This record gives sequence, structure tokens and C-alpha cells, in this order.
Amino acid sequence: MIYLDSAATTLQKPPQVARAVARAVGSMATPGRGGHQAARLAAETAFRCRQAAAELFGMTDPERVVFTFNATHGLNIAIRSLVPPGGRAVISGFEHNAVTRPLSALGAHVRAVTGPLFRPEAFLEELDRALWSERPDAVICTHVSNVFGYVLPVDQAADLCRNRGVPLVVDASQSAGALPVTPETWGAAYVAMPGHKGLFGPQGTGLLLCGRTDAVPLLCGGTGSQSRLQDMPDFLPDRLEAGTQNIAGVAGLLEGLRYVRRTGTGCILARERRLIGRLIRSLRDVSGVELFTATRPEDQSGVLSLRLRGMDCETAGERLARQGIAVRTGLHCAPLAHQSAGTLESGTVRLSFSPFNTEGELAAAARAITALA
Repeated sequence: MIYLDSAATTLQKPPQVARAVARAVGSMATPGRGGHQAARLAAETAFRCRQAAAELFGMTDPERVVFTFNATHGLNIAIRSLVPPGGRAVISGFEHNAVTRPLSALGAHVRAVTGPLFRPEAFLEELDRALWSERPDAVICTHVSNVFGYVLPVDQAADLCRNRGVPLVVDASQSAGALPVTPETWGAAYVAMPGHKGLFGPQGTGLLLCGRTDAVPLLCGGTGSQSRLQDMPDFLPDRLEAGTQNIAGVAGLLEGLRYVRRTGTGCILARERRLIGRLIRSLRDVSGVELFTATRPEDQSGVLSLRLRGMDCETAGERLARQGIAVRTGLHCAPLAHQSAGTLESGTVRLSFSPFNTEGELAAAARAITALA
């Protein structure tokens, strides 16, 4: 199988990730729930994972690295901590349902800042106006669109939020592991990310990087600390980590983080952009293929969306799957992004890459798409 769906989950992972998960299943208990060797080993592994994440993302305090089930879990914590019921939020026009649905559940007034696809300057101008007019409780912005690979100008957006005194939440689901993610430089209140995408960890893992310590827990329960109290502890990470952690997943995520650190995010991104560039050049002049691409390479990461004239996206995806090419089709849990780009009615075929893809695989995918067109 040629796997081109890494924006959903990286299927190909460094082999040490699976080995770490298997070792943890057989040797680790739960951190903070005992003084025996199995519990101590689990606690050591969890702390090493926090340390590795803090080093990769420039966090000075590993205790502000909170384990979550996925990015959605972290985004729910961040949004509910900052936006009260009926409150106000400004978001980008390319947000995932992991952002828009929690805001809808709160009955929040939401202003979506769109701007044309792959036009970061226009996005910043509209964001600046929205910060003045809306006076939001928070700004929530994806770093990279999961549909189009559009790299939003988070550095500059963070400056605008800081100048207006508005908390910033960044969804780094598609950028962590490839682009520089720097919560403390941004002054972000929270940065959420999954473990199972660009960090090469197992499904069911995620990280919430906390610039604030007053987050509202989604879950209450045992933490292994301050057990006499009936309130959740007032310190991180315990405040946000109720119940038994997925320590086998954390052990795998630790190895994924180490792989990213050794390889370098710059090298990973350069390879993904090289692959996407090759595919774009192969398909650019094919009649019947519509590509959604940036003019400047720096505005796009390793994700490419396209449409085939006269063929709905689901049919295209099924035909590619029969040839052993795995892609994602439809709305990708991000209808707002499609509305912003004008593809809401049709959806797109999305191809997303990882460092484990080869140029030969991309050439095969290009031939298959050309044949369909």
C-alpha cells in the first residue's frame, strides 16, 4: 500500500515506537500510583516524555506539558478555560470541528477570519480588524490547515494578540513535528497537538502545552496527589490529568519525539515539501485535475488537495484505494475550511505525506491520478 494519509494518522512510524509500546505493556504500571518498580518506571517514562516535548517545543518547564487523549481533548480544555458560555471567540476560517464544535456547544459568538486561501497577509489584516471590533475572550488559530496544508502566519498573529491582550490558542495538529512550534515565543495560552500525526506516536496520545496554569479540568478524579482534597490539584500537570494515563502510548510518544528531535523538523519539512513539489509538477498540466497550491512554497506544508473534473471525490478515493493508494476524501472534519476555499459542496481528495514516503510512491500516485483524470 502507498500510504498518503499522514495528516490523519502516520501509519509508518520509527520501529522503536512499537517496541517501546510493547515494553511498556509488559513492564509499566501507572505513574504516581505506587512506590514499586513498575510504577516508578512508568513515572520516569512519563517525565522523560514531558522533558522531550519541552525541549522540542522550547518550554522551560516540563510540568506544563500535559498528556491528553488527542488534540481534540486539549482544544476542549483550552477553549472551555478561556471562553465562557455565550462568550466571544475569533478563529481562522480554516479550523477543524475540534475547534468549532466546542465553541458551538458553549453558545459562543464566533467570528471566522478567512482571507483568501494561501494569502497570509490578507488573513492578518482581517484578524487585526476583528481583534478591535469583536473584543474576543480568545483567538483560536490552526497553524496548518488539515485540508489544504496552508501554513497560517501564527508568529504574526501571536504578536497581534499580545498587543491586544487577547489569549491565543494554537492548534498544532498538522505542524508539530515539521514546523517550528514555539509556545513561549508566541506567548500562547495553550498549544494543542496529537501524538499520532507528525510526532509519530500511537493513537490515543496528545499534548497540551500550557502557557497558563488556571485551566479548567474537563475530567475530575484521581491523580495520585493531594488525595485528601475533593478539588482537583491546583498545579500542573496533575490538575488536567485525572485517571489512569495511557502509559504505553506515552512510552511510544517519547520515542516519536526523540525521532523528530534527531531528524530535525527542518529536514522533515524540507522532505515533505520536496515530495509535494514533485507531485504538483507531475499533475499541474494534467487536464481535468484542479490543484489547490500555494504560490510560495513556504505557505504550504506536506498536504495537497485536489479535485477531478467530472468525478466526485469519494469515487476517486475508492478507485485509488483499489490500486493500493490510500488518500482521504470529503470534508476532512473541517467544513469551515472548505467553505472558506469554495469547496464545501464537492470536498477534495487529500494527499498527505510523511518522511517515510518515497519519490517512487509519489510518481505512482501521479500516474494513477492522471489515469483517472
